[in-house]
Amino acid sequence: MTLDRRAFLNACTRAGVASPLLPGILYTLAAQAQTPPAKPDEAPKITPEMIDQAAALAGVGPFTAEQKQMMLEGLTDQRSGYEAIRALNLPNSLPPAFVFHPLPAAKAERAAPEERLPSDAGKNSNGAASILEGMPGPVEYRKPEDLAFATVNELSALLRTQKITSLALTQMYIERLKRYDPKLHFVITLTEERALAQAKKADQEIAAGRYRGPLHGIPWGAKDLLAVKGYPTTWGAGGFEHQVIDEDATVVQRLDAAGAVLVAKLTLGALAMGDKWFGGRTRNPWNPAQGSSGSSAGSASAVAAGCVGFAIGSETLGSISSPSTRCGTTGLRPTFGRVPRTGAMALSWTMDKLGPIARSVEDCALILDAISGPDGKDLSAAAINFAPLTNLDWHPLRVGYFKSEFDPQPPLKLDEPKAGESAEEKKKREAGNTAMQADRARRDYDRCYEQAALEKLRAMGVNLIPVELPKLPWGPITSLLTAEAAAAFDDLTRSGRDRLLTQQGPEDWPNDFRIARFYPAVEYIQASRARTLAVRQMSALFEQVDVIVTPSTDEQLIATNLSGHPALILPNGLRGADAPTPPAIDDGDHDNIGGPGTPVSLTFLAGHYQEAALKAMAGAYQRATGFEKLHPKLD
Repeated sequence: MTLDRRAFLNACTRAGVASPLLPGILYTLAAQAQTPPAKPDEAPKITPEMIDQAAALAGVGPFTAEQKQMMLEGLTDQRSGYEAIRALNLPNSLPPAFVFHPLPAAKAERAAPEERLPSDAGKNSNGAASILEGMPGPVEYRKPEDLAFATVNELSALLRTQKITSLALTQMYIERLKRYDPKLHFVITLTEERALAQAKKADQEIAAGRYRGPLHGIPWGAKDLLAVKGYPTTWGAGGFEHQVIDEDATVVQRLDAAGAVLVAKLTLGALAMGDKWFGGRTRNPWNPAQGSSGSSAGSASAVAAGCVGFAIGSETLGSISSPSTRCGTTGLRPTFGRVPRTGAMALSWTMDKLGPIARSVEDCALILDAISGPDGKDLSAAAINFAPLTNLDWHPLRVGYFKSEFDPQPPLKLDEPKAGESAEEKKKREAGNTAMQADRARRDYDRCYEQAALEKLRAMGVNLIPVELPKLPWGPITSLLTAEAAAAFDDLTRSGRDRLLTQQGPEDWPNDFRIARFYPAVEYIQASRARTLAVRQMSALFEQVDVIVTPSTDEQLIATNLSGHPALILPNGLRGADAPTPPAIDDGDHDNIGGPGTPVSLTFLAGHYQEAALKAMAGAYQRATGFEKLHPKLD
């Protein structure tokens, strides 16, 4: 049999086959398949010529030779991931995780299950009833600067009793933002005029007895993917520096209504990846030679540095967890659908989540209460009540832990020399082995802190139940994220404006977006169906236990972001002077490289919409350890 390329492509066009199936690649692979491959199960090698053919029919490109060379490895890896999902043998009855709601946004109504745990904290019309109960007494201070690292609860007590003014707090935080930004690079835009006006209004209302609740008068910072009327919303990305979105994001509106004071729009890695943005790299306050991790880079750095009372971040695949780990803050990634994302940059419609980064579990709960619930615009936002002041007794909670993640790991399997290895190949192999050994040494060191956490929980009377993460091809399923992100920034790739982004390496968005153009529609649906399986299997874990404690890294981070489960990330102590030294260059890919004197973290997970259980268990651990009280010395 012979194949005529023109006839093949014409047939594809007549059949309506366009970019989703990429007939250029179909033809090339079909043509190559006529020649038996070197190995029976070996797929034809992807070439730059294939990319050219597929790109022309997909309506993207043309790509440069350098761009195509960068894409080759990613395309090959992406294709190999299909087999892992196919091997699941998904039955016909298994639907994809994606749910479509055809009603107009303003009319959409969604029924939501009742929260399983009690949530009967009473509120009055302004949200302040019962909030006043259990508030801490005023903390001691001589000047506003002494309150830089105070919790929201502590600041609220001072503001409510008029021991300090919101204006004084706001001016103090703005001064600190200006003082430390040259060192930490966490501010994109100061909202000083707006903040001072809000602070003066808060003081007037509190003095008149119109107290709105625990966030009234508290200065905060927004990750700069949240729209704020009258100010740039840059998404941290070159080419968007002067973008102005003429609306306030729902989260901003709700914090305004709670009386909080927005003092700054904080950095994020370009288009929510990493900690590098168009103005530089946001730094870790504990070790400014390193990045803060990302993508909620400025939110975590500014909280850790005592430059805002709290911040709002976002997470698609680690963007609250990673910088909270690196910077030693407390981060809450809510259940998917808990907080509406209207007015926030979309990266992945089925994975993006907004949540607080603060100093304590209690603070995160108060903030979540203010920003959660449907807004009639984001169809994913669920109408499920969250009561932050429910004093749920943590003692009866069933607490699991991912046993294999806490156990010592098997010996490293280093790359062996290959026959005929060139000097360049040997150098690359040895460098890779050295990097693996260094990473293992850091991981083993941090595991001691994780083991100590388990012992502390047992000392608290917790009966830890061993559980394990479901064995699924988590990596290949996350191709959903990149496909959605490529769609979200379709014009950026097709127009060539992706060259304006700061980062242009093989692991960065421009290259990822190009690779995603070659992700077949059928494989997207198969991965979505595999995600349904993942949601079911992860949810089954929370039938066995109420809360799971886990290291903050590894596969659980991927699994729970795909399944939409909530997480609380807590500081879990500081590395000692004997900690492995950090690498000379921080590539931003690992959170455990901080070195001596930097924070480690611990994560608590719970079932969907069970943030009350998270607050109870993680809050109890935090009170028993006090690690949230540690803060970096900046001067």
